[in-house]
Amino acid sequence: MAPEAAAGSDERTEFREPLGEPDDGVPDALLRLVRVHTRGETLVPVARLRTKRTVYRLRNKKDAVLADISDDRVQAEVLAPIPGTRRWREWEIEITAAPGHCSRPGRTGSPAPAARPSTHQSKLARALNRDPVSPGPVPAPKRKGPAGDVMLAYLKDQVRELKEQDPLVREDTHDAVHKMRVATRRMRSVLATYRKLLDDAETVKNLREELKWLAGVLGEARDAEVMHARLKEMVAHEPGELVMGPVTRRVDLELGGAYQKAHEKALKALDGQRYFRLLDSLDALVTVPHLSALASQPAVKVIPGMVERDVKRLRTAVKEAKRHPAGTGDHPALHEARKDGKRLRYAAEAAAPVNPKQAARLADAAHGVQKILGDHQDSVVTRQLLRRLGAEAFTLGENGFSYGRLHALEQTLALEAEAQFHRQWKKFPATPL
Repeated sequence: MAPEAAAGSDERTEFREPLGEPDDGVPDALLRLVRVHTRGETLVPVARLRTKRTVYRLRNKKDAVLADISDDRVQAEVLAPIPGTRRWREWEIEITAAPGHCSRPGRTGSPAPAARPSTHQSKLARALNRDPVSPGPVPAPKRKGPAGDVMLAYLKDQVRELKEQDPLVREDTHDAVHKMRVATRRMRSVLATYRKLLDDAETVKNLREELKWLAGVLGEARDAEVMHARLKEMVAHEPGELVMGPVTRRVDLELGGAYQKAHEKALKALDGQRYFRLLDSLDALVTVPHLSALASQPAVKVIPGMVERDVKRLRTAVKEAKRHPAGTGDHPALHEARKDGKRLRYAAEAAAPVNPKQAARLADAAHGVQKILGDHQDSVVTRQLLRRLGAEAFTLGENGFSYGRLHALEQTLALEAEAQFHRQWKKFPATPL
């Protein structure tokens, strides 16, 4: 099974299981990976594929294999929903050499004059003429086109990203939890910024609540992952004589265990009806959206004003943060400014079709605010953990010195982040879009 890669990508992730008997059901390991599509429904055969493959090996002068070139003649018998038979021929090139030892064949030429790049990443997708990840077509957004197209195109991309990351989260692939969580947050933010483009306020509210729930479920695993990496790096950079006691082991036990529990909790949520119904709602949103009259207005006249409201929201949050004396550090106003910066970043990303250069400039500036204040917030949370670990170490008769030292280093990092934020804010764009 190979999840579809992003449009224009020539990469994919394959999951393999031993070939069973014709009457055997789909292996549980594969069923789990397509649950984002099946959502608890029973699977039935929809097509039979027969492939006659001839493999050619591309070798260098030393007879080392650089690439395998597969010449496939495919017959697809479609069983449902509309029976029929299709035949085609395709070539697939798999580079086996180490990076830099082989150019990418097939880019400038084709095995046959009539050959063309495939529009599908798998034979099954071509047989059914469907993209299993994307819920349906959305008109390309244009500056003078409907404002609703701008929002829907961005949401469609995030729905696709969420579905692509789902099986990778289940496989515990590095950074998959983070990417899926970001897609969830992007959708939630954009639904807030552009909510007036949709006609059903209650649906928007419910969707944002469910996306918040999913982001929270994924966030527990992600937070443990981030803190684990952060503390391991800090300990690794400490002089050996200043690491007193089993600090690394305690960090690994605490945060490694926390990640494992949080990941198991996330997997349970991804197998639940609440998640499946959220997926149904997202598909419905981008395929049969209930748009408002405002959504039909030209994007150039509607979108900038909506983004401007998020700019004002961020400026208000920063003004509130500045009311607190510099160096006091941990007040929640900075955290709120971070969240507003993130919301503005995603709003600006979505607005790119209206004014690409200005939108990119604004998104970059908002990302800078988000990144700096994100580092600050990570320090706040990490210090809370270090204080607890130090207290636990003391009760177990261990030396708590290193935890206190790391706490002090984190406090310094937080103060530096706060100062950097105030310097960076002075450069924030005066004109949004």
